[in-house]
Amino acid sequence: MNVLIGKIEKVNSNDYMSIIEMSANNELLKTIVIETPSTAPFLKTGNKIKIMFKETEVSLAKNFSGGISLQNKLKCNIKEIKKGKLLSNILLDFKGIEITSIITSSAVDQLKLKTNDTVTALIKTNEIIISP
Repeated sequence: MNVLIGKIEKVNSNDYMSIIEMSANNELLKTIVIETPSTAPFLKTGNKIKIMFKETEVSLAKNFSGGISLQNKLKCNIKEIKKGKLLSNILLDFKGIEITSIITSSAVDQLKLKTNDTVTALIKTNEIIISP
């Protein structure tokens, strides 16, 4: 599990759901939760939080440009590639913090990924979990 320490920047709630904007390492991230500040009191602007997401939920893009519906885009450098027959474990440096992506080995070949490449890590809004 990837874990970042962040801070809640904005809470936008409606009925039983909230979109949380948070910062981690000076980057803005978003998640959607089925909670509101009234049901989860830690959902307040300024509160420190853990930001968590599975390695399998981190997609990678090389030379990314253009629009995409994914809200969470982190510029990273590849520190290490552990290539397996089917899956590869990619260790990324996100401004001094290590995060991991697990993608297919055929995707590693298709993107011609190698150590020190700059990539964009993409995480869907609904794949991020937060906790106090």
